[in-house]
Amino acid sequence: MTGPTDEAGIDRRTMLTTAAGGLAVGLAGCMGGNGADRPAAVALDEGQTCDQCGMVIEEHPGPTGQVFFEDHLSDRDGPAWFCSGTCTYTYRSDQEAEGATPIVTYLTDYSAVDYSIEGDQPAITAHLAAEDYVVESALSVVAGSEVIGAMGPDLIPFSDTADADAFAEEYGGEVLPATDVDRELVDSIKS
Repeated sequence: MTGPTDEAGIDRRTMLTTAAGGLAVGLAGCMGGNGADRPAAVALDEGQTCDQCGMVIEEHPGPTGQVFFEDHLSDRDGPAWFCSGTCTYTYRSDQEAEGATPIVTYLTDYSAVDYSIEGDQPAITAHLAAEDYVVESALSVVAGSEVIGAMGPDLIPFSDTADADAFAEEYGGEVLPATDVDRELVDSIKS
């Protein structure tokens, strides 16, 4: 049984369902669901130093990251920036433990760049342009591979899960959603 209809023949349930769907889509947009209200990633190729370990980001290989917090850092407008995925997650975890609220986390997207694996201890190349970063929720990471980044073992992010699977097949490691990374996992791959 349907509810009462208006003059156009639309019942109340259809109107409410349509309105609720529109409200949900609108709220998702306001909360950064479509990225419109999210701060944009920045390039990390101007001598920035990692906010976790102090290393000059552009001097090292591997994935890098950025985290925007609700309350900006005291020394700059913009994100905290990092020389590695492990530094990104370690710093964000520590800041959250102190009450900070992250707005968005960006990591290098190795599905979108031409990377190479170099050296005796295989290291993946760094990519530091603003367009090389993708929001964490759109990424899968390979954790525990033989490939290193700036701080040694790292999390290698990909926006295409098939790329992550192929990387893990060649270099080892486990593929998981980037949003599943927690401090315990980061600490386990660093040791």
